[in-house]
Amino acid sequence: MNIQIVVPLTPIVKKLIMINVGIWFFLTIIAEQFIVPSGFFSKYFGLVPGMVVEKFFVWQISTYMFLHAASISHILFNMLLLWWLGSELEQRWGSRFFLLYYVVCGVGSGIIYLIGVTFYQLVMGPTLAWASPVVGASGAIFGLLLAYGIIFGDRIVYFFMLFPMPAKYFVMILGGIEFITLLNSKAGSDSNVATLCHLGGIIVGYLFLYFWTRWSIGRRGKEGRPANRRGLKLVVNNETLEDKGPKFWN
Repeated sequence: MNIQIVVPLTPIVKKLIMINVGIWFFLTIIAEQFIVPSGFFSKYFGLVPGMVVEKFFVWQISTYMFLHAASISHILFNMLLLWWLGSELEQRWGSRFFLLYYVVCGVGSGIIYLIGVTFYQLVMGPTLAWASPVVGASGAIFGLLLAYGIIFGDRIVYFFMLFPMPAKYFVMILGGIEFITLLNSKAGSDSNVATLCHLGGIIVGYLFLYFWTRWSIGRRGKEGRPANRRGLKLVVNNETLEDKGPKFWN
């Protein structure tokens, strides 16, 4: 059995990490210390549902995923997951499709969060999430988790670094935890954790992969090529790859 501990850093993943870390360093260490007031960039470039709806700050749906909290643990955790999950998916899919999927999950999860908070604000009454900025790549990361669980579902991962289980069950448990957390919060706003955004990444990732797969199969049929459902395996170029990725990760 081939166990690969260090996941190679693929081109798009490397660039995404550099962009995210560079933005975090500039905003946290330089800009908000010497140039602008603290929280300035989160207010105007994080995802604030009230500002998107009332002031039409639509760019926030895409910019929020490149900002992170000042705490180093937030960006560190997200970038480690981007490295571990993203590099394998980019190797399997190719750089172009991986980047498309990552952006779609990030933007799509932001849209779902925006819709959910707006609905809560209109139906249930005022919520802190309406005026609170959401930042981070977590929506896109949860989309990567979903894809990893589908493609590498039988690989063994460690839940809380203690309990080995197949990746597909690991993803199911995380999704269940996020859903229960959402039910116990107000539109995902408790403890400043945008749970709805996390679930949005899972939902958007699943829908994107499902419809992309259906479209790819249909296109093969129109071009006269056999539509091999079993052989597709969510690989863009439909190549046959030997499963040699990291068998274990924490």
